[in-house]
Amino acid sequence: MIWINDKCREHDRVRLTDSDRSGDASVPGDRMTNPPTEPVLARLSDLHPTQITVGFREVAQKRLRLRARLRKAGEGDAPKLVAPVVLAPDGALYLIDRHHLACAMKAEGVEGVQIRRVADFSTLSTKDLWSALEAKGWCRPFDAEGRRRPFDEIPATLDALLDDPFRSLASALRRSGGFTKRVAPFSEFAWADFLRTRIPNHTTATDFDSALDHAMSLARTPAAQHLPGWLDSSDTATNLNASIASPYVGQ
Repeated sequence: MIWINDKCREHDRVRLTDSDRSGDASVPGDRMTNPPTEPVLARLSDLHPTQITVGFREVAQKRLRLRARLRKAGEGDAPKLVAPVVLAPDGALYLIDRHHLACAMKAEGVEGVQIRRVADFSTLSTKDLWSALEAKGWCRPFDAEGRRRPFDEIPATLDALLDDPFRSLASALRRSGGFTKRVAPFSEFAWADFLRTRIPNHTTATDFDSALDHAMSLARTPAAQHLPGWLDSSDTATNLNASIASPYVGQ
């Protein structure tokens, strides 16, 4: 096992292999779930986010599931997260997916995570780095109200990410069968942005169940059909039954 930390900047130890390189606009699923032949372990505290927000309620849900597993079998039974990262100038590692699970793991005391490099942008300037990440669909410089913000407002650490209640609502909607999971970048944020313009902000804080009921009704309408994973009314019921039957929902 190789540790990458703030004292390890030799690029040959984190350089991409040919099989790691990708010209796609999104990260293929197998590159997020299959660990490298020789795992490279990075500290969660060393990973830099590429978005401004997460859903705190969603992170809390993941923490509960993770805590139960850790209590039962120790850190060795933690989810086998393989975090997709981009190598940036000075050897910095930028996380381009799985922010919610990474936040939950860090909050529960898990120190390290396996990483897979999907691109090497170490020769770029900071400005060009963010432009390249955005061109690939690997960053989301939007705040909790869906407003675009400057790249320098993206937090430097996982601990500094802000709460977007509608991102949590979108995850709850998916688990309830409102839409299907897609590998498109930030697909659940797309649903969050759709819901935030139609459901009052205070409802998610004061009556989350009612907000979820409202979200489910909205998800079945033609207005949502452009969103990733959209289901029509008949498909929604089928997807709900499949979600209930699956032991992996919400992992």
